[in-house]
Amino acid sequence: MKFSKGTNYALHTMIYLASQNEKDTISLQELAEQRNVPPSYLSKMLTKLAKKGLVASYSGAYGGFRLGKSAKEISFLDITKAIEGDLPLFQGCDKDNGVECLVENIMKNAENEMDTYLANTSLQDVLNKVEKHDLVDSI
Repeated sequence: MKFSKGTNYALHTMIYLASQNEKDTISLQELAEQRNVPPSYLSKMLTKLAKKGLVASYSGAYGGFRLGKSAKEISFLDITKAIEGDLPLFQGCDKDNGVECLVENIMKNAENEMDTYLANTSLQDVLNKVEKHDLVDSI
């Protein structure tokens, strides 16, 4: 199983935004430089996140991006689903012959476990770990 680069970029970008003053907006250029991501590609990720209300976008001289909700309210699952969509990772039960559906059920259970873990991990949880381990410069 592999998530797209977009999800990786989005997760890191959201952690960076969460680490900033919640009233400040961060420019697309700063975010792209901070994450070493092409601005056009990052813009597409931020658009997806904005559509889900996870980031707020502001235009103008002091425009940019900031979190759309508090870091405590944004889970890794929210971010992942915003980028990857809601389709299940595994779809294999085309017909009801027992074995295929059994395999699909096992894979769905595994995905549900992962979704639960991601849903229970917020951006604030990551910030707390960063502070605890003094990893602020690694964000």
